[in-house]
Amino acid sequence: MTTVTLKEAQSGLADIIHRLTPGDEVVITENDQPVARLVPTPPIPKRAHRQLGTMKGTVLYMAPDFDAPLEDFTEYME
Repeated sequence: MTTVTLKEAQSGLADIIHRLTPGDEVVITENDQPVARLVPTPPIPKRAHRQLGTMKGTVLYMAPDFDAPLEDFTEYME
């Protein structure tokens, strides 16, 4: 745990942030009292690319009239 004063944090905030490593933290103090704590955020996990066709063959049954129009909508089809 690193401790810096508020003035040091104001003058070199970018450097302080770039030096943070996972599990590290920086406490900012004013008048020898802690006022803030900087911790690095966890990295955002990368999503795997979607691959087409991974569900192929999983539909085991499809009704023979799957594509037939519904009886309730026949008046709209005319």
